[in-house]
Amino acid sequence: MKSVMEKKRYYAKSILSFMLVLFAMPLGHAAMIIMEKTMEPTTLHYAAFFLGLLGLIITIIGVFAQGGTKQTLYGLFGGLFFWTGWVEFLFKYYADRFGVQPLIENGEVVTKPEYLILPASFGFFMMFMVLYLFSIRTGCNFINWIQKHILREKRDIIVAAPVTRHVAIVTFEEINLILWASYLLLMFCYDNNFIGDHSPVTMAVGAICFVGSFFIFKKQLKLASWGANIRMAIPTVIVFWVPVEILGRLNFFNEFWVEPQKHVLEMSFILIAFLVLLAIPMFKGKKQAHQ
Repeated sequence: MKSVMEKKRYYAKSILSFMLVLFAMPLGHAAMIIMEKTMEPTTLHYAAFFLGLLGLIITIIGVFAQGGTKQTLYGLFGGLFFWTGWVEFLFKYYADRFGVQPLIENGEVVTKPEYLILPASFGFFMMFMVLYLFSIRTGCNFINWIQKHILREKRDIIVAAPVTRHVAIVTFEEINLILWASYLLLMFCYDNNFIGDHSPVTMAVGAICFVGSFFIFKKQLKLASWGANIRMAIPTVIVFWVPVEILGRLNFFNEFWVEPQKHVLEMSFILIAFLVLLAIPMFKGKKQAHQ
């Protein structure tokens, strides 16, 4: 018989964690746009480098922090800064340096140059996946499912134990790898040489991700601690964001976060809500750790 703890659902905590990570997405997009619009190219590249370095430092500091919630938040923001500074802006730097042209349709830029060359990193992504699939016992349901179906009865022999677990590093790797996977998925879907953004396959991918996010959220509801709940909210939000990106690509709605200078009121509301949501787990997590 299942225990009371296993049956309990933490709706308020899960919704707040989901909204916290969700609001980080448009804020991250908006921050990139503002940096691009307000900085000279040379200044932008230096700022992006130090932003990525800051993300790495924050994550490492999180290893020494006390409490799972605090370590999770260090890993979350460290990962976001690292991805923005040392991944997205680094692709932008080399795309600009070697004159990669954006994809233009009907006189509008639909894909920036840095995203056009991002799929070339697919091989590097698979190197990470080989490590996780055959050498690491993780808490990721997706990786666990693949291990069970590929390794079967030999799973406990081949993947015998987890690596040393630092919550900040786990969160850092989680957000970067899932963001990476989602970008690769979207870029291959958008590419007319493979699928195409108006293809029924792309629509199906969006629908599957939308439904899948609810299944992840269902598991998130069972997590009692703030740290674990926020970590599960990361895949919930990123998988949920895939159909948002697809619908935005097809002009089903206006992605106001890509033009933050024209939507100051909306972005200000999201920023204030994000800060309020951030304060809740920080306060609650500190109280839990003290108790």
